[in-house]
Amino acid sequence: MVSTSSVSTGSTTGSEAILVLEDGRTFRGEPYGATGETFGEAVFATGMTGYQETLTDPSYHRQVVVMTAPHIGNTGMNDEDPESSRIWVSGYVVRDPARVPSNWRSTGTLDDALRDQGVVGISGIDTRALTRHLRERGAMRVGISSVETNPAALLQRVLASAQMAGAELADEVTTAEAYVVPAVGTKVATVAALDLGIKANTPRMMSERGIEVHVLPATATIDDVLAVGADTGGPDGLFYSNGPGDPAATTHQIALLQDALQRGLPYFGICFGNQLFGRALGFDTFKLKYGHRGINQPVIDRTTGKVEVTAHNHGFAVAAPLDGITTTPYGEATVSHVCLNDDVVEGLELRDAEGTLRAFSVQYHPEAAAGPHDAAYLFDRFLDLMVSTGSTTGKGN
Repeated sequence: MVSTSSVSTGSTTGSEAILVLEDGRTFRGEPYGATGETFGEAVFATGMTGYQETLTDPSYHRQVVVMTAPHIGNTGMNDEDPESSRIWVSGYVVRDPARVPSNWRSTGTLDDALRDQGVVGISGIDTRALTRHLRERGAMRVGISSVETNPAALLQRVLASAQMAGAELADEVTTAEAYVVPAVGTKVATVAALDLGIKANTPRMMSERGIEVHVLPATATIDDVLAVGADTGGPDGLFYSNGPGDPAATTHQIALLQDALQRGLPYFGICFGNQLFGRALGFDTFKLKYGHRGINQPVIDRTTGKVEVTAHNHGFAVAAPLDGITTTPYGEATVSHVCLNDDVVEGLELRDAEGTLRAFSVQYHPEAAAGPHDAAYLFDRFLDLMVSTGSTTGKGN
């Protein structure tokens, strides 16, 4: 089921829009972006900045994003900050859209970008009340319409729309063909990166550390992974990106990861890659009540004792024991990172019997686009992991 229908790119001035949640709560406002009707899962994002990176993050596929910051669009849109080739959100909800953007990098307005790409939105509503409702009741399906005036009629279409639980969406956002992001300077490692909804800054962060990144479609097989860097003995590591959907609905990528772990291939996963890592190790995953989204989430790295302010976008989490060691077919797993707001698992580590790190993952976004840079060290940790296992020996230019 598509998330948007009856979209027009015409002007929306002077008309009305309505937002209806699946429990019947209704908000009235003004159209923002394209006219028409859209459906998705209502979630809220707490960042005061970085709306362009949020909009172009494939992890938001099939989600209607509510911005908790009241004033959105003041820096316009530019050609440097997109994290993918398009806007992925199903709908957009803001309280006070900027009338005129003001930033030296701006090349257009947010309203125009939403309209040009057919993204239906709504403005002028009480986003604080909507956010509180979602916090109390949980993320739920929602519809936005600037063509329907009857909330009861829109509610029926909301209830008929697809749910996020059980949705396998990586194939809908992944790259159609493999591509390579070259290493900057001397190449020290080669990584196979599975694109489950990857953001552009992620391979860029690795390339800046001398890693040549081969980005593969979500449908890649273990043979495709092992073919990366075949002229120098295969890949030095495997990376799984962020992405949308329910990890419990995913099977192919989990089986591929288990095969790679059995072969001893160093692994690093973020966001969706953390959830799939957890399931590959035998843990369950579950849907959070309203999730973590925004660029201000506190997480403690238990390996260092440091608290990081981190960027999040996840509605699912790994159900792993916070304390103790879990023995798996691939080694001993522990929880390495924990959210300080609610004790949700935010990272996993896998070590061998001697205690040597073999694979790890985090639930948040260390590429910091948008967001704080506290977690950039994780890319260094991945490179150190590949070097320490000896997988990069003799490789490079």
